[in-house]
Amino acid sequence: MMELGIGKKNYVAISIIVVNIIYFIFLETHGGSENTMVMLKYGAAFPENIKNGEYYRLVTSMFMHFGIEHIVNNMLILVLLGGKLEDILGHVRFFIIYILSGILANIGSDWFQTYTGDVAVSAGASGAIFGIVGALLYALLVNRGRIKDLSIQQIAISLALMLYTGFRTTGVDNAAHVAGAAAGFILCLILYHGNKKEELQSDEYYDRIL
Repeated sequence: MMELGIGKKNYVAISIIVVNIIYFIFLETHGGSENTMVMLKYGAAFPENIKNGEYYRLVTSMFMHFGIEHIVNNMLILVLLGGKLEDILGHVRFFIIYILSGILANIGSDWFQTYTGDVAVSAGASGAIFGIVGALLYALLVNRGRIKDLSIQQIAISLALMLYTGFRTTGVDNAAHVAGAAAGFILCLILYHGNKKEELQSDEYYDRIL
């Protein structure tokens, strides 16, 4: 059975969770996180705004959620898997993959919405979280399918179920999910090359070699 993947040493993953919660409380006390206009006002993504140069929305929208169920679901996945990827890659590389996967997921979503004309205000950490899953998939591939209690079967099934659920549910930004997973996989391919002995010595070593 897969254990919870987050601990005190996973301060990047913990910090990301804290920021998401603080931003959620802010939104709830400034008009409500399920109010589309409030979300748009405080940084949610929307193709027209991004086209007009408000590129900061590609980042801010990653830390915003529509309602309590949305944030709880995303943070639970981050608690389960975020620390595991941070342990494997180190703090810096984990942060890079999380942020860039989220940004690239939002760019993919913006492009898809513009291409199809089916535009909507969007927000959530899902793109970055799918990036974590994609990165874990690559890390497991180069480590013969297992790292400690984590197996490639678990991650592959989790990714498939997450994508399937998204496509079966209305109002879900599936373009962001697919783009995020692909981004995480490719970024991990670039930044990580397997668990060599010298790479397992300490978290500080991970930070030092970047």
